[in-house]
Amino acid sequence: MGESVAEATVTNWLKGVGDAVSLDEDVLEIATDKVDSGVPSEVSGVLVEMCFEVDQVAQVGDTLAIIETEGAKEGQKEISEPEPEPEPSPPEIVATVAAPLKVNRLDQSSADSRFYSPLVKNIAKTEGVSQIELSQIAGTGKDGRVTKNDILNYIEQRTQSSVQPIRQPAEEVIHAPVSEPQVILPSGEDQIIEMSRMGKLVAKHMVDSIHTSAHVQSFVEVDVTKIWNWRTRVKDEYLKREGEPLTFTPIFMEAVAQTLRDFPMMNISVQGDQIIIKKHINLGMATALGDGNLIVPVIKDADQLNLRGLSKRVNDLANRARNNKLKPEDIQDGTYTVTNVGTFGSIMGTPIINQPQVGILALGAIRKVPAVIETAEGDFIGIRHKMFLSHSYDHRVVNGALGGQFVQAVKLYLEAWDENRSV
Repeated sequence: MGESVAEATVTNWLKGVGDAVSLDEDVLEIATDKVDSGVPSEVSGVLVEMCFEVDQVAQVGDTLAIIETEGAKEGQKEISEPEPEPEPSPPEIVATVAAPLKVNRLDQSSADSRFYSPLVKNIAKTEGVSQIELSQIAGTGKDGRVTKNDILNYIEQRTQSSVQPIRQPAEEVIHAPVSEPQVILPSGEDQIIEMSRMGKLVAKHMVDSIHTSAHVQSFVEVDVTKIWNWRTRVKDEYLKREGEPLTFTPIFMEAVAQTLRDFPMMNISVQGDQIIIKKHINLGMATALGDGNLIVPVIKDADQLNLRGLSKRVNDLANRARNNKLKPEDIQDGTYTVTNVGTFGSIMGTPIINQPQVGILALGAIRKVPAVIETAEGDFIGIRHKMFLSHSYDHRVVNGALGGQFVQAVKLYLEAWDENRSV
């Protein structure tokens, strides 16, 4: 489901135990990272077990359902044919039918009796975790299964235990006080409403980001008069030719994408003590929904698209986001995010980083303001179209120089706009 997705909520089962399932037919529906989607079957067969109930949360890598295929039935028959047994009594028939199901499930796991997802197995193989170690890890998943977080925590503890830091005798460890959430007692006139599922996801995502990244902001003011005049001149012709509007968003996306090519250390993610420099520039586009929530569809390889291509992608993603038509892949693999706070009249903002990225740029409202204009004949006051760019970045890996230079480069790109370019 993408590197930023860790869990999903089961919202609806489309099939029940005993129902026939076809290849690529949806078995259940899940909600993950603010997108609802169906989970198709990879085989044809019969649904024999539903591993999660509606509203339960599954971790990435967990088994959602077990489907018995025709091949499994044939295999069970071959096992029992070589040595014919006398006709069993009814209790023995139950045992005969149940045993192969248990064997089939163990075939997917390792030598012990627990099920291990392909993701957990791959992590264990990469990190050199033996089968004995794996069997001793306490699982927090369903039925004691080992989740991705369980094995990653084990690997981290194993690494820390192998290298113990030397502490000075006089060293003191100061623990921050843990504050209990304040209990709010509503009065009889107060209204209480339950947070929506999406609202809960957004709230958790925002709090997790603040606890993960050291947020720092840089601000610049940009003169976008050339862009304003150019768009005013070409937008009607573009609408007539393409059948859709030319907004300011793809123009700003183009500037950010090109600047990220010049500053690759802003197009990164952090994993422990390692920095991952992303090969692709995939721009997240924060989009407001009708219920007040936000979703971030992603423009893949934005630096490879011209302005017309960016405009098509922006309009398509925005329309599908507002109509709840986005697919899971539409919100995955973002490497940097742009949000337009000017839509709501704000001249600037301090946006929260969209993990696991390290930067997010907020676009303020475009305003007509008096400004000093420098010419060869002297300075004078004139009316210009200006806006603020607010850049939030992760100070763990992005210092003030890089963060400030990046947003300054975006400003210079926008102010050098070619008013004679075509689209």
